[in-house]
Amino acid sequence: MLAFCSEHEIDLVVVGPEAPLVAGVGDQLRHAGVAVFGPSAQAARIEGSKSFAKEVMAAAGVPTAERLSIARPPCVIKVDGLAAGKGVFVCRTQADLDAGLRAAAGQADSLVIEELLEGEEVSVFAVCDGHEALALPPAQDFKRLGDGDFGPNTGGMGSYSPVPRFGPAEVEELLATVHRPVVTELARRGSPFIGLLYAGLMLTDAGPRVLEFNCRFGDPETQSILPRLNGDLLETLHGASRGTLAGAPEGGATAAVTVVLTAPEYPAQGDSGSPIEGVEEAEATGALVFHAGTAIRADGLVTNGGRILNVTGLGSDVATARAAAYEAVGRISFPGMQYRTDIAERAEADVG
Repeated sequence: MLAFCSEHEIDLVVVGPEAPLVAGVGDQLRHAGVAVFGPSAQAARIEGSKSFAKEVMAAAGVPTAERLSIARPPCVIKVDGLAAGKGVFVCRTQADLDAGLRAAAGQADSLVIEELLEGEEVSVFAVCDGHEALALPPAQDFKRLGDGDFGPNTGGMGSYSPVPRFGPAEVEELLATVHRPVVTELARRGSPFIGLLYAGLMLTDAGPRVLEFNCRFGDPETQSILPRLNGDLLETLHGASRGTLAGAPEGGATAAVTVVLTAPEYPAQGDSGSPIEGVEEAEATGALVFHAGTAIRADGLVTNGGRILNVTGLGSDVATARAAAYEAVGRISFPGMQYRTDIAERAEADVG
């Protein structure tokens, strides 16, 4: 990485995945004089360790789910480490709990047990320069595999933005309640957070509660947020990397809906080598098709992972964007392709 940056005179590195950030790639690049949008290894622990995140939130006075000493339904079991979005188990019954404990134990030695929160979920991304936090437009994510929010948790099956009844005033209140106190606490500890602080929140009857933090752009929300932005995102990221964050791009009038296409056995396992058809036809409709788990072989585009493609439709409102996304999805096929058919359905009804 260092040799590549030197050879090509790279001015800014934006780190996408969480594992390199937790491993300290940002530190190595910064020490060599390369500007990085992405936190240090110490600050990235906000995602890399659920226990660390709990400790920071407690010190910062940030509302979150109560930690439980005993696993008893209803509760939530979380792997205390990186799990590619598949380390959370919602346990409403004893059978759920038994299955969740078995699955979680296979991923890590340390677990976090929390109360089960109910309400609407929302994701708020904030660009941070170590001292300040400025929000990008909010999005809503769909974690469960199946329609109606049934089935196992996944890395995300779809998203949409904007979120009804969640405007600039509500976002600013969350920044003041969640992001800025965390950024201040990390700076106090000598680990300033420079990068994208993603808060997954539950809007409960008692107020917002943090479900999780990510230390980078998370998908599939990013695919719905970035196409909506007005202004120069690159300038914003570069300013944050230098500690001189002056502003963040705002969401435009466009709405976006993203549908994730997955392998037939996802999230249990991925798929490799199955031919994918129709991507060019989908893009011809005006949709954006993001490659997540694909590869190029001699005979063309094939599957190579769990979440294979992300299809984003754009429109003047959520209903129009949703129709565009699913029209494009209908042009794509690969063996066993699965996806949710209800992404943004309730938001469309709210707007309508």
